[in-house]
Amino acid sequence: MANDASNDAFVEFERVQKSYDGETLVVKDLNLTMPKGEFLTMLGPSGSGKTTCLMMLAGFEHATHGDIRLGGESINGIPPHKRGIGMVFQNYALFPHMTIAENLAFPLEVRKLGKSTREEKVMRALDMVEMGDFGGRRPAQLSGGQQQRVALARALVFEPELVLMDEPLGALDKQLREKMQFEITHLAHRLGITTVYVTHDQTEALTMSDRVAVFDDGRIQQLAPPDQLYESPENSFVAQFIGENNTLEGVVKEIKGKTCVVQLDDGEVLDAVPVNVSEVGERTRVSIRPERVEYNTDRLDPDAHTLNAEVLEFIYMGDIFRTRLRVAGNEDFVIKTRNAPDQVRLKPGQQIKIGWMAEDCRALDA
Repeated sequence: MANDASNDAFVEFERVQKSYDGETLVVKDLNLTMPKGEFLTMLGPSGSGKTTCLMMLAGFEHATHGDIRLGGESINGIPPHKRGIGMVFQNYALFPHMTIAENLAFPLEVRKLGKSTREEKVMRALDMVEMGDFGGRRPAQLSGGQQQRVALARALVFEPELVLMDEPLGALDKQLREKMQFEITHLAHRLGITTVYVTHDQTEALTMSDRVAVFDDGRIQQLAPPDQLYESPENSFVAQFIGENNTLEGVVKEIKGKTCVVQLDDGEVLDAVPVNVSEVGERTRVSIRPERVEYNTDRLDPDAHTLNAEVLEFIYMGDIFRTRLRVAGNEDFVIKTRNAPDQVRLKPGQQIKIGWMAEDCRALDA
């Protein structure tokens, strides 16, 4: 095994491809390295290749091409049960005829551990997920949230170095999901476990991960910490997929250093950061987050370009106000403002000016 230095790659995918029919690649040339102790989420729509990557790491699928390594050793030919990886799925996969304690003891029996060691590890794992009093019950006597905790404890009971989780909170209601998200993250960090987590829920990915790999069409579109992914998307797909986002279509009119001027299709102009556009005349889709749009233009640089907007709808959401505008022909342009005592509530029909700091707006691929 590689030593524990955090810059050492613990999990590695090198030039990995996967095809089920010999023609179509569901995973295309995947390269990814993870240090020990990292919590990495694979995020993407269905069919993007994220679950296939997880299954190849677990050993339930084989890579058509390339190498997958764990601690510096290739694991391509090693069967799942010999990889020493903990797994948690959306369907808890608990044995219904066994008690909770017996369910947890099962992976330890497979590993031929003695009875007293097994009992000690089972109690420790149950205490870890605050289920210490439930060892004698059967799965059917537990709620969904309790069963998911048991499934988590079973994945951790043999103290694996790597835990894989595939949509583990998908079946839980919103409040319980949010509670479990924090519990899983705290537990993983406290125990120093390396975790690969698969979800299509972007909020879950942003709140839980050290880094997020956004998948689409069998490739990683961007791999970055959550704040970077949200604030600095590298292409239009990532900008649209992560969080809420406003887009406007246009053409690059000029590029000056770190900013560019874009002329929208209706003739208005705005300032943006050129991300993956490099030439004047190129078509672009600009991206701006709803909370970065200013309609109090006193807060903007005097040279900043502003756009005309018409208020279409005001929605009160408690902690925030959400206002839908018509901007440059787009009727789904949204701004979000904090519900502060001095916050203005815009009214449908109002004509306003909006703008933003150029560094908050990104000119991406059209």
